Amino acid sequence: MELQAKIFIAGHRGMVGSAILKKLQSIGYQNFILATSKELDLRNQEAVFSFFAKQKPDYVFLSAAKVGGIIANNAFRAEFLYDNLMIQNNVIHASYLNQVKKLLFLGSSCIYPKFAPQPMQENALLTGELEPTNEPYAVAKIAGIKMCDAYRAQYACNFISVMPTNLYGSNDNYNFKNSHVLPALIRKFYLGFCLEKSDFNAIRQNFKRFPIENINLESMADFEIIVLLKNFGIVWENNLAKIEIWGSGNPKREFLHADDLAEACIFLMNNYNESGFVNIGTGVDLTIKELALLVKKIIGFTGEIFFDTSKPDGTPRKYLNVSKLHSLGWNHKIELEEGIRKVCQEIFD
Repeated sequence: MELQAKIFIAGHRGMVGSAILKKLQSIGYQNFILATSKELDLRNQEAVFSFFAKQKPDYVFLSAAKVGGIIANNAFRAEFLYDNLMIQNNVIHASYLNQVKKLLFLGSSCIYPKFAPQPMQENALLTGELEPTNEPYAVAKIAGIKMCDAYRAQYACNFISVMPTNLYGSNDNYNFKNSHVLPALIRKFYLGFCLEKSDFNAIRQNFKRFPIENINLESMADFEIIVLLKNFGIVWENNLAKIEIWGSGNPKREFLHADDLAEACIFLMNNYNESGFVNIGTGVDLTIKELALLVKKIIGFTGEIFFDTSKPDGTPRKYLNVSKLHSLGWNHKIELEEGIRKVCQEIFD
């Protein structure tokens, strides 16, 4: 990408989009086209086509999406399918109509079959059934990959796709109602730590910084806060704090810091020009229980952990084969413990 090129980052306020923007700015790029969801509804075809016709971007990073954890994916199945299909269809087709030089589409590792051989290689796509709890989101992302390949084959568009593993980092979502596992654990253990210290002011400040709809702790007494936190699996009983975690703790997951993903996306935008897609990850995974114990250690929580096995585990194991990415010349830099400590310093210090 030329330094003077016009770059549109769809979803620039999200965790991934903001990381890409920050990384590009650090390199020296300055000519950005940015629009919030209020300024441009990417589900609206007329609005998107008008925006592209007016702005004429040279390069597009398509990181905008409706995202959420296992609860949100399962509860809002229609919205996850419709919204994501509309966003990517509009942006990809508008990029074709306006001769965008190159587009990078961001998918998700949930596109792989529930029981895909581990680590998951790119050629495992569509070889088995998807995990039911996130099937609508996965179907949308698979459609995005195939759409990029189809536009490349029929129209010679230089559209590429990348599949990142589970992500975390700055601007993550800490709302218990729709967050992913790692930010949810970080927040749970922090609030549990505050309970251990009887620091209810810190808990109130946390809910001001990361609000949850229809919840206001300012007028709540301390005992009312204790009752509220129990609804989110943060329990205070017999002068002991306990953290509830969904499932058995046995599923294994891989985690990549968003800053590493941003660097990988820019690298591929500059160096990869083929059909298909590229996995982006670390190639290392751990169990949810191991992850919980790591977050517990980093935050300094001393209470107990218990697993609610009546809740779903999701896919048993999900980590990526990143040999294709490594062969292209890119490797991750931020190890998990370092990355979690970095996130905790950003949001709690």
